[in-house]
Amino acid sequence: MVKEIVESKTQNAVVEEISIDGFDHVEFFVGNALQACYYYHHGFGFDIVGYRGLETGNRDRVSYVLRQGNVNLVLTGALRADDEVAEHVHKHGDGVKTIGFRVRDTKKAYETAIKRGAKSYAAPETHEDEFGSMITASVHTYGDTIHRFVERTNYSKGNFAPGFKPIEGTKDGGVGLAAIDHCVGNVEVDRMEHWVDFYKDVFGFYVYQYFDAEDISTKYSALVSKVMANKTGTIKLPINEPAIGVRKSQIQEYLDYYLAPGVQHIAIATRDIISTVAALHKRGIEFLTVPRSYYDALPERVGEIDEDIEELAKLGILVDRESEGYLLQIFTKPVEDRPTLFFEIIQRKGAHGFGKGNFKALFESIEREQANRGNL
Repeated sequence: MVKEIVESKTQNAVVEEISIDGFDHVEFFVGNALQACYYYHHGFGFDIVGYRGLETGNRDRVSYVLRQGNVNLVLTGALRADDEVAEHVHKHGDGVKTIGFRVRDTKKAYETAIKRGAKSYAAPETHEDEFGSMITASVHTYGDTIHRFVERTNYSKGNFAPGFKPIEGTKDGGVGLAAIDHCVGNVEVDRMEHWVDFYKDVFGFYVYQYFDAEDISTKYSALVSKVMANKTGTIKLPINEPAIGVRKSQIQEYLDYYLAPGVQHIAIATRDIISTVAALHKRGIEFLTVPRSYYDALPERVGEIDEDIEELAKLGILVDRESEGYLLQIFTKPVEDRPTLFFEIIQRKGAHGFGKGNFKALFESIEREQANRGNL
C-alpha cells in the first residue's frame, strides 16, 4: 500500500544531501534530431532556441535545444556511425540519455557522488564563450542513463550552453507547459531496491512515497514503485520494477523493447491543464483514454472540484484527490516507434502525490494499448 515515508529522512540524516536546485534539462539521443525537433516544436509547442552541429564546428553530433516555460529538452543525433549516440539509438531506439540537475557547485556535487560510489561518466569541465562560463560533470545511473550536474552561476546571459548558437524566428507561443514535475525510471525485477539505495547513499535523497503491487495492479499485471526525492521537493524520481502478474506488465514491455532500464516518462506541469491538453489535441498529440464510467464515478470519488467534469471527460483528463488537495493528469501514448517513452501532463491543486486513485483506470488503458500491440 502507498505510504508516506518520513522516517527515511531521519535514517539517512548521516548522508548529507547533494544540493540540487532543480531539473536543468533532459537530453534525448535520437536517430534524426532534425525531425525530432520538428515533432516537439509543432506537436508540443516548444520553441527552438539553440543549435550545435557542423556549422558550429561539431563534427560528431548535432543537437537542438527546445524550451517552453522552464522545460529544456535537448535532442541529439549522431553524425558518425561509430559515435556513442548512434550506438545508443541502435540498441534502445530514441530515448532519454541525460537527466540534468541544476547545481551551484558542480565540482563538489560530482566529487561527493564519486566518493560515495557513483561511477563517473564525465569529469568536471568548464565551457566558455562570450557570455561567460558554465561547469558540467556527469555520473551514471540505471541502464545507460546519466545525471549531469550543471552549474550556471557565471552563465546567466547565454543561450543554453557554450557551443550552441541561438536560433531566431522559431517562437511558437507554447501550450502552457511550465516545468518538469518528475522523471520516472523503469528497472528490472528485483533491482528497484538497489537503485533506491543508490539515491539514498549517493545523493542523500529519501523515499517520498512507496506503492506496492496492491496499489498498482490490474487483472493481468502489476508493478511496485518508490519515489526518490530531495528534501526541498524540487527533484522527484519514481523508480518502477515489474511485479508478478498473469501477463506481461507495462514495465516488462518497456524493458523488452528498450533492452535496458531507462526513463519511462517525463511529467511536465502546467497551470491550466484543460487549455494545455486541448491545444495538444489540436496539434495531433495522442493520449490514453479511459471509459466514460470513470467520469460518472468521479464526483463521488473526488468530491467538489473547480473544473467541469464534462470538459475533463471530453479531453480524457484524470483527477485524484489527496488530503492536501487534488491533481489532474493525463498521459500520452508512446512518442517513439518502440513502446517505451511517453509524457505526462499534470496540474497540481494542492496535491503532492502521483494520482494513486487513477492507477487502475490508467493501467487498464495502458494494457488495452499493449493488447493492440500484441504484447499483453
